[in-house]
Amino acid sequence: MGKETKTNAVRILDRNKIPYELITYECDEFIDGVHTLEATGAPAGQTYKTLVMIGKSKKYYVFVIPVAEEVDLKAAARAVNEKSVEMIHVKDIQSVTGYIRGGCSPLGMKKAFPTVIDATAELYDKIYVSGGRIGTTICLSPQDLATVTNASFADILAR
Repeated sequence: MGKETKTNAVRILDRNKIPYELITYECDEFIDGVHTLEATGAPAGQTYKTLVMIGKSKKYYVFVIPVAEEVDLKAAARAVNEKSVEMIHVKDIQSVTGYIRGGCSPLGMKKAFPTVIDATAELYDKIYVSGGRIGTTICLSPQDLATVTNASFADILAR
């Protein structure tokens, strides 16, 4: 693996001796998670996207959900003890996380925000999340992801 593929997410996994597989694919601009899994060949149910939200308290939160699903805002707010949460504006992603849209990983943001992984991740030995750069995906255990991000698991999907 060349130096150019070492994102903050990868450095954190290496530093914590967390086993992972790094998958790279050709992509020059933002594509949504569904197109990402087509590019990587990753299983749809095991591929997760990273959503960054702001609570009524003005604190930021990270939610990790399957790419083809939508978050239940009320369930997400309950999971972080907020009255309500909403998505941050696309223009704010980089200033808040240090990542750009389409390359936002739950690992290695500018600050460690409270993180919630949808409970469906616990059904799998491995899940796929952004590697911190467009064209980079990380495959790892959901428990390892939760450990390294200090995340909790909760049912946060819209039904």
